[in-house]
Amino acid sequence: MIIKSSVATGRQVQLPPRRSGVVRIASIDAEWLKNYRIKNGQRPFCYSVVWLDLSASGSADLATVPFEWTSVYVEEPGEMDTLVQHAADTLAVAGDTANIITGHQFCSDLGVFEANAPEDAVKAVQEARAQWKRRRDADPASSHYLDTRYDAGHLLTGTSRRLVDVCTELGLDVTQPELSRVTMPAWHRRWIEEGQNEGRERVSVLNLRHSLSTVYVAARTAGLGHWPAAGFNVNQALAAGAEGVWAWLEDPIFTRLLEEPCLSATAPLSASKVPKRPARRRSSTR
Repeated sequence: MIIKSSVATGRQVQLPPRRSGVVRIASIDAEWLKNYRIKNGQRPFCYSVVWLDLSASGSADLATVPFEWTSVYVEEPGEMDTLVQHAADTLAVAGDTANIITGHQFCSDLGVFEANAPEDAVKAVQEARAQWKRRRDADPASSHYLDTRYDAGHLLTGTSRRLVDVCTELGLDVTQPELSRVTMPAWHRRWIEEGQNEGRERVSVLNLRHSLSTVYVAARTAGLGHWPAAGFNVNQALAAGAEGVWAWLEDPIFTRLLEEPCLSATAPLSASKVPKRPARRRSSTR
């Protein structure tokens, strides 16, 4: 596996040091390929976690708060079990150490993890899914889940709950240049089949942006943070937090997004987040 992190590298889950008097939010997002021809045909190949520590009192300006992160990507398809095991370990650690665990439509990622989990990882994923289902009855003073697709409605007036649309309405610029010409599955295939680093790097950055923007929305949903009324360019925060990690972050296509804060541009979701098109009903005349 390829592991990039602001904390440390290695197969073991690494945590940033924690100060007293803070609320820790862990945000997790996964990318996976869909195959509806077979049962449980979704195959995860990349995930990331962002750790954000905020003061337990007051609302922090999130544009000024640093974050820590880890990104994991398979080097070859046969490493999926190892990736899911790493994700399960992260879920377990987050449950033990974070006050809030968040994701956007996180039930989908958890379901894919569980369907593909090796024996040693199943328990941690099942416990995470159970906590997600009980999240609205959980004690807010203890570790609990918050899903930004379903639990941020009090902040929104629009009807769409796509992550990019939620962020756009709230003033987060999450423009996704990775998907402007090539789909996420196509970039992944270029990495797996041809060894093109650009494909893996683009998807890694896309995925980390999902985790980062989700943690910002979760912080605002919980009343722990805010950003300037004029907007907050998440790509600027991502570039600063992952400086020097991926060559894609130095590509002019990406860096032109950093020149000034701008209104969010609506962009396609990665393939793992696009809702399945409902099957057509059979006509009684056919």
